[in-house]
Amino acid sequence: MKYSDEQRIKKILDYATKLQKYILDNNISKEKVLNEVELQWLVTTPLYNIGEHVYNLSKEYKSAHKDIEWNMISGLRHRLVHDYEGTNWNIIVDVIFDELPIFIEQLKNC
Repeated sequence: MKYSDEQRIKKILDYATKLQKYILDNNISKEKVLNEVELQWLVTTPLYNIGEHVYNLSKEYKSAHKDIEWNMISGLRHRLVHDYEGTNWNIIVDVIFDELPIFIEQLKNC
């Protein structure tokens, strides 16, 4: 299915918001994500989906919203998918706990 940029942004925001809500509602800590494989699997699915939709946003849309690190986000997805066993979970934890709230706010302003 072909999505418009606006549809993709809504999907990205939905995935990001649900991931953040799950983490907050379940009092998940950075240490838990670093040490529990089940949580690692849980958090990667929304990150895959976010990255895939970001990758497929139009160049025009990305150019119009240069304050968002689109290439880093889609690049994270590619690293997770193609080099999962080489994943640096410290980076993923920083993304989820530090960068995700900022990204959600940026998306709300798109």
